[in-house]
Amino acid sequence: MRFKLLVAFVEDTKTDAVLDAAREAGATGATVINNARGEGLHKKKTFLGLSLEVQRDVLLLVVEEHLARSILETIEQVGEFDSGPGQGIAVQLDIEDAIGVAHQVETLTKVVEDKL
Repeated sequence: MRFKLLVAFVEDTKTDAVLDAAREAGATGATVINNARGEGLHKKKTFLGLSLEVQRDVLLLVVEEHLARSILETIEQVGEFDSGPGQGIAVQLDIEDAIGVAHQVETLTKVVEDKL
């Protein structure tokens, strides 16, 4: 079984909704890194020297390759990434090898067979 790593930078107010939707789309878990900061095309504005940035969470999801694109699209829709600049971003990376996922392989085998 082959896996992909989905990395999503999500507004912290949308993290739970994105995680729930990703799980419904086939993700079997995630690691959340809180309080990340990012910069897009334009720097964020400040007010009296105080940053007006929205806090972001970084979501790391190891997913089965056949489910990866569907999960990625679900993350984009729920996170509303394309609704405007600075809403979030998600990328998909190949995983060459992974350990610690044996308990997920049994469950994923049945899910992937049903989808194929």
